[in-house]
Amino acid sequence: MGLRSPEEYVASLRDGRRVMFRGAWVPDVTEHAVLRKAIDHAAIDYRLGEEAATRDLFTAQADGEPISRFYKVPESADDLLLRMRAIETATFEGRTVVTLIHEIGTDAIFALLRVAKAMDRALGTGYLPRVEALLRQARHEDWALAVAQTDSKGDRAKGPAGQVDPDQYLRIVERRPDGIVVRGAKLHTSVSVNANAMIVLPTRAMRAGEEDYAVSFWLPIASEGLKLVASPYLSGRRSPVEHPLSAEHKMVESFTWFDDVFVPWEQVFLAGEVEYAGPLALGFVDFHRFTAVSYKLPLVDLLVGSAGLLAQLNGIAGAGHVRDKLGSLAMYAATVRRLLEASALLGAMEEPGVFVPDTLTVNTAKYHFAHGFHEALRDVQDIAGGLLVTAPAWDDFTSDDIGPALRKYLQGAKGTAEERLRALYLVTDLAVSDLSGYHEVLAVHAEGSLEAEKLAATRHFDLAGKIRQARHLAGIAE
Repeated sequence: MGLRSPEEYVASLRDGRRVMFRGAWVPDVTEHAVLRKAIDHAAIDYRLGEEAATRDLFTAQADGEPISRFYKVPESADDLLLRMRAIETATFEGRTVVTLIHEIGTDAIFALLRVAKAMDRALGTGYLPRVEALLRQARHEDWALAVAQTDSKGDRAKGPAGQVDPDQYLRIVERRPDGIVVRGAKLHTSVSVNANAMIVLPTRAMRAGEEDYAVSFWLPIASEGLKLVASPYLSGRRSPVEHPLSAEHKMVESFTWFDDVFVPWEQVFLAGEVEYAGPLALGFVDFHRFTAVSYKLPLVDLLVGSAGLLAQLNGIAGAGHVRDKLGSLAMYAATVRRLLEASALLGAMEEPGVFVPDTLTVNTAKYHFAHGFHEALRDVQDIAGGLLVTAPAWDDFTSDDIGPALRKYLQGAKGTAEERLRALYLVTDLAVSDLSGYHEVLAVHAEGSLEAEKLAATRHFDLAGKIRQARHLAGIAE
């Protein structure tokens, strides 16, 4: 098959999966009002693979058939840059909400290829052929993939083996001749309710005594015992005029419960090799932070563009403090973009033929985005003004009774009162709504915290070499 249509993607989700939404099991996710919005949003990936203007960007070739660009294993900086452009384009089409149904799963597959190769060489395991088999099947059938990584963790001051309740980290509870049985929960599992399959990764490094927790595998979403509790965030009915970004676009996360789920051995990639749990967790992050910054690009660009638009409409574009804020926003957006591009250009080829973005630079890019995001929102809010939260409703503006007065008094320096109000609605959705809160929390926590990014960058910075340089210039012998 190689490439799916949006309609084929939607049909593939009618498989009896166990999804709960607000206390009720959902018989068919494609018929659920809220979850269908997330499904239609995710289908953007498939639509862009069909349309003439974007087909070349969103498709590639493998095994003699066309495939999704996202399933192309990167072999060069150019491959990473094309992947970046595809993620950026899909997220722009999604009005700053990433689709993620191809991106996150292939991030995990690329990490698994690297780590499985290292394990097989060092330990004599046979994991790499299993990862390659998953890649071939998912690529050929154009699966939507979710990744479950973050455990419930219980007492965060303790590791997996130190918990009072041993199920606070996902673990193997039974090993059979034909596979393993796992129990536990994963949190924040993006796109799980509208994916075809899920890849499970360890969330952290493990040590001796934690062999049951060092586990990785894939399984279909409809697997027996796999239960998803969908988050209701951003699920209310919204006017497409007052909420031009979030009315029709949504990504769903879930609480993911593995209630004694059986996994066949051919789908297992890690089963007790504690020394490789950490490298696998970090290997995924190398790729996923590249994805993360790629899908932030339309968001930071819109912060600049919407602030500039309202500065014009409000008649304050020439004010010194406004020019200063617009300059800061432009530099913020440009720095995020250029750091991401540099992480691709500085990347390196690793076994077994996977081109990896530069870890130091991609973590610096993610940190710069996250560290500056809240300040950027503040500047946009300042330029836009208080009408962000006090403007009349669109129903008021279009009414015969009060509409003429609103059109008179909401007039700005340029354009019509309607144009100004529409721009305000855009920035309200972008910078002060529950969508904004969603983006703000993602900036701090998604794809790793600020501290995690700082630690990763520090690990890959040549601090020892810089200390040697300082000693030399100071005249201090080694």
